[in-house]
Amino acid sequence: MQIKISARHGHLSDATREKISAKVEKLARLFERLLAIEVTVDLEHEQTPHVDMRVSAEHKHDFVAAEQSSSLMGALDGVIHKLEQQLRKYKEKVQDHHRTTSPRHETASSEGEAGGE
Repeated sequence: MQIKISARHGHLSDATREKISAKVEKLARLFERLLAIEVTVDLEHEQTPHVDMRVSAEHKHDFVAAEQSSSLMGALDGVIHKLEQQLRKYKEKVQDHHRTTSPRHETASSEGEAGGE
């Protein structure tokens, strides 16, 4: 999984980049099929940093979230929380879909056999 951290209207220290990377890596525990994570920190308004995050996953469009807070880490935590919710919802949907498709295929094939006799 690739992690790309960029800053607009300012500069992030290496220590801050490492903290962001460590927090973002935890998303992989929730959903194994993550390909890339892009974090953009907008420091135009220093009092209220804005964090955008885009997560690319296998077989799915990107998950996107944004948050603005009074602190950089607060905004990052908010974005991570939003993405966790999106990933959980998607994972639940996929798992439910797989559970419900099996009986449908069995019914469809048995109906097809009965109609052919």
